[in-house]
Amino acid sequence: MGPSSVKWFTAWRRRPWAGYAVVLAALAIIAVAYAGVSSGGASAQASDTQASAQDIAKGKELFNQTCSSCHGANAQGTRTAPSLIGVGAASVDFQVGTGRMPAMNPGAQIPRKKPVFNEEQTRQIAAYIASLGGGPSIPSNDQVDPKTGDAALGGKLFRANCAQCHNFAGSGGALTGGKYAPPLNKATPTQIYEAMVTGPQAMPVFNDTTITPAQKRAIIAYITQTRSEVNPGGSGLGRIGPVAEGLAGWLVGIGLMVVAAAWLTARKPKKKHND
Repeated sequence: MGPSSVKWFTAWRRRPWAGYAVVLAALAIIAVAYAGVSSGGASAQASDTQASAQDIAKGKELFNQTCSSCHGANAQGTRTAPSLIGVGAASVDFQVGTGRMPAMNPGAQIPRKKPVFNEEQTRQIAAYIASLGGGPSIPSNDQVDPKTGDAALGGKLFRANCAQCHNFAGSGGALTGGKYAPPLNKATPTQIYEAMVTGPQAMPVFNDTTITPAQKRAIIAYITQTRSEVNPGGSGLGRIGPVAEGLAGWLVGIGLMVVAAAWLTARKPKKKHND
């Protein structure tokens, strides 16, 4: 920069409107930089939106093929099956992921079976149902990680809220009207969380006010830990509680006593010979 240029710049800087020009120039540079970043973000967001729209479209197609005959063409529900509007993606992921839906023979209790759809198809159907009216979403891996849960707290919460139906070790139990609380030995951490927030079949809903997300994670930690615990007393007898123990006691213990008593009373006394 020569002497003339320095003089010109100094004279220009002393003018009253020079400060405003500098501010406007700085704002223009910031705007251009922000536009460049935003365009990239907008492109990524548009891509995500397009992928989501594709999942919803594919989910709707799968729904129309296998679910609409019971739940209605628009998932509004029929006399055969309830409405799915507002149930959320978590409910669909649980019901379809555990093979309970589609239900071949609807009854008082729909059992767990091999899933009809794979994981990708299940998520697509869930995305379509979620698009109809919100509802609980599928939990993240961090929300259901048993390693970050307090198993001791989870045991207390499980015994207070769940053991009445599912048994103290999650082995399941009978309910009224032909229903039953299923065993939890095959349920994944995600499915356990989804069951708590959606309340499938006879199970009540445990929302985040009733049981917080941290407490749900603690319950998951307890259930998964209980599966690997040994039975210090010997055979666990299915871990279904005092009913199994009483049955074993009756058949083995009292049964042997009855057999022994019958054998003793059946013995004929020997006749005494008079000398």
